[in-house]
Amino acid sequence: MSKFFEKIELVLKEFIERQHIFFTASATADSRINLSPKGSDSLRVLGPNQVAYLDQTGSGNEAAAHLRADGRLTIMFCAFEGAPMILRLYGHGTPLPRGVDEYERILASAFDGNEPPGARQIVLLDVESVQTSCGYSVPLYDYKDERPTLQNWASRKGDDGIREYWREKNTASIDGLPTGMLEVLGEAAE
Repeated sequence: MSKFFEKIELVLKEFIERQHIFFTASATADSRINLSPKGSDSLRVLGPNQVAYLDQTGSGNEAAAHLRADGRLTIMFCAFEGAPMILRLYGHGTPLPRGVDEYERILASAFDGNEPPGARQIVLLDVESVQTSCGYSVPLYDYKDERPTLQNWASRKGDDGIREYWREKNTASIDGLPTGMLEVLGEAAE
């Protein structure tokens, strides 16, 4: 049976911190729904009603576009080992582009200043409600390791190559919504 909470209780925070993967879901009223897997080492619980994840450069930037247009974001965790559970965080998110003051503050306080190659933004989620459900149908998996592929790719590209990639692939969603990357790149939005 599912249960709702008004905040991230301590036992739920501990569950979140044990997970190796989470999923983000975002959309606008007129866009495609975006669902993305993320490595859990990139997420931090900042308080009982706030989490942040350090978002790295990817093939698209759908969540940033959706958050700028609509704000709604859901983050989901599944227990792939141990007792079964699914946990969802519902709320409104804000993309904080690399280099803005709040990005730098959260990077320093929550991530010990460690910025992986290709870091693009921190997504801040103000959690409005938390839901747990049974997760009985989620299979058991053994965690092996993190993939180094994305960080290796970003390191090879270098900062200039990453910025060029943002210009080519990350300035608009697949539905044509602006992601805010043009402003980060110092270019006028169209």
